[in-house]
Amino acid sequence: MSRVPVDVDSLDWDKGDGLLPVIVQDASSARVLMLGYMNRAALELTLSSARVTFFSRRRGQL
Repeated sequence: MSRVPVDVDSLDWDKGDGLLPVIVQDASSARVLMLGYMNRAALELTLSSARVTFFSRRRGQL
């Protein structure tokens, strides 16, 4: 797995009420596994832990 630098501040957090749609893909086949949403906290936790964390829109929490 390769890491891509991400500038969290450059993302448009206002457009989706603080949420961004994110796609998870299989690294070898590029097959889309799921679509989820992240808020800033979920993205920062994902980047720092190297484990994907999503924001649950239904529950309103990570």
